[in-house]
Amino acid sequence: MKKLAFVVFMLAFIGAPNAHGEEFTLKSDDLKGQLTEEQVFSGFGCTGKNISPSLKWVNAPHDTKSFAVTVYDPDAPTGSGWWHWIIVNIPSNTNELKKDAGDPQKSVAPKGSIQSVTDYGKPGFGGACPPVGDKPHRYIFTVYALNVAKLDVDGKTPPAMIGFMLNQNAIAKASLISYYKRLK
Repeated sequence: MKKLAFVVFMLAFIGAPNAHGEEFTLKSDDLKGQLTEEQVFSGFGCTGKNISPSLKWVNAPHDTKSFAVTVYDPDAPTGSGWWHWIIVNIPSNTNELKKDAGDPQKSVAPKGSIQSVTDYGKPGFGGACPPVGDKPHRYIFTVYALNVAKLDVDGKTPPAMIGFMLNQNAIAKASLISYYKRLK
């Protein structure tokens, strides 16, 4: 009986994903191993379509109060990486972002969500645009399950501040990585 009580305690302490062992997972029908012209920035010498991909998540923790999604390039030659997309305050009853939700002008993003400024200097999705000839860059798409309904941020809150808040309030997170190398 003591062993059973210990196992139950440990599962409660470390957090069992759920009764079937399924984990919080991020998926996309648009993302593969390499980004396409759709997810490449239009500007800074890049000629992509700058369309954010569709993203879906499953098996979020039951106590999730909101979600956030970021896209980050740790390989950008800045010393601090490059934030390509930050969208927060996604309602807890949402489990996806539709394709092109990263365009604030189109109102595709979930109601009540906030797209904050990226390293391109404006809110919304900013696609890949590494320097010509640089090694392939990693683009990390991450969904955060948060323990708060809203982060106290707006469209001008710097990416590093939001990153801090996300990590302070994350219950769980799931990521996908795609690569892109600019040839010309």
